[in-house]
Amino acid sequence: MNKVIVITGASSGFGMATAKLLSSQGHTVYGLCRRPMQHDAIKYVQCDIRNRDMIASVVGNIIEAEGHIDVLINNAGMGIGGAIELATPEEIDIQIQTNFMGCVNMCQAVLPHMRQQRSGLIINLSSIGGVMGLPYQGFYSASKFAIEGFSEALAAEVRRFGIKISLVEPGDFATGFTGSRKNSETTMKNADYGPVFAQSLSLIEKEENGGLKPEKVAKKIARIIDSRHPSLRYVVSNLEQWLSVVIKRILTGNQMVNVLRSYYKC
Repeated sequence: MNKVIVITGASSGFGMATAKLLSSQGHTVYGLCRRPMQHDAIKYVQCDIRNRDMIASVVGNIIEAEGHIDVLINNAGMGIGGAIELATPEEIDIQIQTNFMGCVNMCQAVLPHMRQQRSGLIINLSSIGGVMGLPYQGFYSASKFAIEGFSEALAAEVRRFGIKISLVEPGDFATGFTGSRKNSETTMKNADYGPVFAQSLSLIEKEENGGLKPEKVAKKIARIIDSRHPSLRYVVSNLEQWLSVVIKRILTGNQMVNVLRSYYKC
């Protein structure tokens, strides 16, 4: 059955792969992104998810054109690498505003329409970094931890309206995320943090560049949309990273910190 689907961050990576797959399956796909884009099968719309007025206008136009929105996929996000101590207020703000508040803004704009129609599915892209705090990606992890708690609470609140919530937690994937990550110059130049950050960053980038293809996440999202009873959480990763999520549930806090310190050599 054809669904009207809205995807944020649809210009690259998971968003583009998902938009292409879902449109090929016959769904009406609106891809939101900050820069102008064109595609024969995807209805691209320029939108900054940090701007609530812009979001309200875009969602209103989609409702006017289609009459309803069946699925919202909150995929847009970005990363800033560096030491928590040295992060600037501007770096923290853009990380939280984009990754977390962008998700909140989209949900608050779409939920009234889903509540009125007594149906809908919201899929929020989290990360394995939203399950465990990643060194030198502290505010990225914080934004994804926030999405985890937000989504769990939201699922409880809106279930009685026929609205379903799912989280997708990807591991390392070969997307444009690595190249677009902003890294703290202050951290790089710091005598205490700099050498360790450079070593950790090298490992992070190697894992990401050698990661899985974004189409794997797209296929998982397509299956979630087709599911009558989707789960709250889905880990999408290689075996090693999937096992790390399982281990996190077993170990004490100190033990997990030691595992992370050993892996990231910090």
